Amino acid sequence: MNILTRDQVRATHAYQCVKGVVPNLWDDYETALLGLGTQLLRSGLAATMAQLERMSNKDVRGLIFDHLGRAGIPGLDDEGNEATETIPERVRGLQLESYILATREMLRVLHWLKRAAQARAAR
Repeated sequence: MNILTRDQVRATHAYQCVKGVVPNLWDDYETALLGLGTQLLRSGLAATMAQLERMSNKDVRGLIFDHLGRAGIPGLDDEGNEATETIPERVRGLQLESYILATREMLRVLHWLKRAAQARAAR
């Protein structure tokens, strides 16, 4: 029986996501991704999502939101949410306890996405 830890699941998700980024989006994706964890710590989850919403490159923005949406972050995944809601809309609708949990989980997911991006860039 093979049971994965949460970090192993996050890492696997991150490496699969980063592996699938096409070369013409890579530079913008990597640049945006590398600063998100710091932004999250400095400004909070809602402000970080607002910053992503304002990102000029719609393809990269959509890719990041897709990667975050499929990461299984409680309160931000599709379970119990309308499919038409974006992640920022879901963040803005969270109650305090759920917001705190989502922030912690988002930070962990961003950590693994950043590590995966750094590993890909090092090749």
